Amino acid sequence: MNYDIWFNGSFVPYEDAQIHVLSHVVHYGSSVFEGIRCYETEKGSAIFRLPEHMERLENSAKIHRMQIPYDLDELNEAVIDTVERSGLAECYIRPVVFRGMGPMGVNPLENEVDSIVAVWEWGKYLGEEALEQGVDVEVASWNRMAPNTLPAMAKAGGNYLNASLVKMDAVKNGMTEGIMLSTNGYLAEGSGENLFIVKDGKLYTAPVGLSILPGITRDAIIQLARERGYSVEEKTIPREALYIADELFFTGTAAEVTPIRSVDHYTVGNGTRGPITKELQDAFFDIVEGGNDPHDWLTFVDTPVSEETSEEEAVTA
Repeated sequence: MNYDIWFNGSFVPYEDAQIHVLSHVVHYGSSVFEGIRCYETEKGSAIFRLPEHMERLENSAKIHRMQIPYDLDELNEAVIDTVERSGLAECYIRPVVFRGMGPMGVNPLENEVDSIVAVWEWGKYLGEEALEQGVDVEVASWNRMAPNTLPAMAKAGGNYLNASLVKMDAVKNGMTEGIMLSTNGYLAEGSGENLFIVKDGKLYTAPVGLSILPGITRDAIIQLARERGYSVEEKTIPREALYIADELFFTGTAAEVTPIRSVDHYTVGNGTRGPITKELQDAFFDIVEGGNDPHDWLTFVDTPVSEETSEEEAVTA
């Protein structure tokens, strides 16, 4: 089923949410966007870290000189309304701001800025079994872009041409995902995920200065790990650290917390999900599925309760 889309302040049917082929975004990739999840928790449907996502959207637009004609409160409300209107208890949410019609050419300053929010049903990005069994990955032949070429802190559509090349190569090579290096050869991130290394009970992840996206799930996992007494360092990490790591895992809105079982045909640890990865997974899913949220990361929304949940409540009532 396709769900109504919030388009410049109004809801339109899915099939009517269209743009012209001469829109600036089609030719020059001039969009910024977010990926957000709404979870059906044990306490009701809730959006994970909505304010942080929408603030990043606004910042991405500012970096690319896009003036969004809605403030943060209006954008947050648009997301909530879109989810509630869909009737979905759980969904993936995609807000996008993009350059529309106007003069054709690289200069976008005279083109209109359009905004949309769409939702759809989307399961586990890297596969249902990946959260437990892990995924096989490779080091990509394509690097993450260099600082001062494109602003990596912006979640911009054009940046994902780089990511698409990495993802396609990985799939063609029989892998699930690729890991990009920075231009100076240090570990950066996956095509759509941040990367963590576990070694000797400590966690390591690349710094934002290596052109990684400052992930919101990444930030959550850093907080959860430190609360559990783990050291987390943001530092430059050489490629070979992948091959001698005790554990590796990806984080992201789509990937959530996904273990890596091999890199370039090197087995990671014992080839299964490691204990620290599992501990952090459990902590994360206790929030987004259990609804136990001491950090105020969940925005609860008014959506129908599933039949399964209703039956469980009836039994326990």
